[in-house]
Amino acid sequence: MTHNRVQAYYREQHADEPLVVRTPEDVDALIDALANGPEFENLAVLHSSERELLPSGFPDHEFMVGADGERQVGVLSFMDEKNFVSLGSSGSGGAEVSYFVVENPTEFPATAEIPLVLVRQAAKEFLSSGGRRPMCVQWQEPEVW
Repeated sequence: MTHNRVQAYYREQHADEPLVVRTPEDVDALIDALANGPEFENLAVLHSSERELLPSGFPDHEFMVGADGERQVGVLSFMDEKNFVSLGSSGSGGAEVSYFVVENPTEFPATAEIPLVLVRQAAKEFLSSGGRRPMCVQWQEPEVW
């Protein structure tokens, strides 16, 4: 069975050489690395090589996957023509939560946090769908982003 290819960035060395994700097992390894790795490297930026590039040479989309292993929750965002973030049932009680790509924070609405099992499922769907927005989770349009 063939799978699409996704490039992931969440550590400093990925700026020059992104992590390549090809299989559901690779997705699990990525989520595990985010959930159990350094506190300030718990968010990855993913791009599918199955989608067209913009005339500028940049991807026409961005899928972000965050994982908090201690609380077993995470966040998702998907950007192409519009911006979306995952929609959880309650949130962490605050107005915003931060996840980090190479120590750079990205703030999400607290309502964006979903169970880690759904984060895994969505990342696998992104991989297998050729880079489309996963439909296994609910989405919200953030007020500020």
